[in-house]
Amino acid sequence: MGFFQEFMQQLVNGFSLGFIYALIALGYTMVYGIAKLINFAHGEILMFGAFVGFFVLTAVIITPGTFLLSFVIAMAFCAILGVIIERTCYKPLRSAPRINTLITAIGVSLFLKNGARVFPPIGPNPKQFPVLPNKLELNLAGVHINQTQIIIFIVSLGLMLALNYIVNQTKIGKAMRAVSYDQGAAYLMGINVNRIISYTFAIGSALAAAAAILFASAYPQVEPNMGLMPGIKAFVAAVLGGIGSIPGAMVGGLTLGIVETLSKGFISSELADAIVFGILIVILVVKPSGIFGQNISEKV
Repeated sequence: MGFFQEFMQQLVNGFSLGFIYALIALGYTMVYGIAKLINFAHGEILMFGAFVGFFVLTAVIITPGTFLLSFVIAMAFCAILGVIIERTCYKPLRSAPRINTLITAIGVSLFLKNGARVFPPIGPNPKQFPVLPNKLELNLAGVHINQTQIIIFIVSLGLMLALNYIVNQTKIGKAMRAVSYDQGAAYLMGINVNRIISYTFAIGSALAAAAAILFASAYPQVEPNMGLMPGIKAFVAAVLGGIGSIPGAMVGGLTLGIVETLSKGFISSELADAIVFGILIVILVVKPSGIFGQNISEKV
């Protein structure tokens, strides 16, 4: 394989990984954009989504229909889980200092992760994730695109288009944008701010569940700590794109996936994570608001 073919192959792999990061990053950026909260339990929601998909697929014969069913059930479960977490843990702290909600988010993350480890159906040991038989593979001028990557591209693009429609064309989406711009004014205009925040958690958590099944299909192993690194890297992607910006989360996720894959392919797999987090440091120093973010001055 020549350099150009290898570069294109790594680029395809990077887009595949980047789409997964983008879906996870959307949850971070939506919650922050509306509730001004970094939900550090987002990675654990991803983990639960992967295990729900695992339980569904191990209970049935794996077909395209049951694989799609696992998405529906996992997304519904995680949407409900996200709303429960928001209502019980974050809503009571809505008017508290941000450090309180930050500590709470870390506590929720640790609670979910360690709770999963002692929950008998999950347990501490890794489990093999069932995957669809690989019956489809494209070969474009020596560049291979396998079935899992094709599914990642289709599902991710479909969910991103659906999210774009919800945010820009529906009544709930318009309310979300209003709450993001000014919660107080939105409340005075009759918008139920608490309900909109719950909707946001539900949508972000559902996207994390979809990303979880895609991630587990690409790397077929699930365990309680599986949400840690994807969650952190998706947070880096959200910061890179501009935390609070939906287009920024998409661009940041794709950029991060491509950089990580090219680093592993052409530099060093051991240094790939260091390069990814080095990007975060550079962005925070050079442009803290991210690619699509805006500098906002706070009144004191």
